[in-house]
Amino acid sequence: MTNWLPLALLTALCLALYNFFIKLAAQHLPPAAGAVVLQLVAAALGSAWLLRLKLQGPPLPLSGRGLGLAALAGLAVGVAEILTFVVFRRGVPAAVGTPVIVGGSVLLTALLGWAVLRESLGWPQVAGLGLVVAGIALLARGQ
Repeated sequence: MTNWLPLALLTALCLALYNFFIKLAAQHLPPAAGAVVLQLVAAALGSAWLLRLKLQGPPLPLSGRGLGLAALAGLAVGVAEILTFVVFRRGVPAAVGTPVIVGGSVLLTALLGWAVLRESLGWPQVAGLGLVVAGIALLARGQ
């Protein structure tokens, strides 16, 4: 397996900036408008990347199943973006809302991987997920 950790950390930085800028924007426009602008910019970036790949020559391996699953992911992220704007518009601090949202998504993704994809979870992963639950409980306390 190639070294994925630097790429994963860069992805985490981008997601941190994503949540940070949603927090800042939430007080300045309606959640649906913020989500649409966010999605249009993301679509433009993705389109430019796809065009670059297409111009490089080899055919792109697209499948109906892959496109359908990507569309479902898009639906889920679209709803998540709107709800994130709503959460922050209600005045939740970024230091509370983002870890609860992201930690909750980590926990639920791990559980879906275990239950649906039959991925294994060793004791370190189970302990880590337990800490995520404890962190969410502590962060949400008093909010």
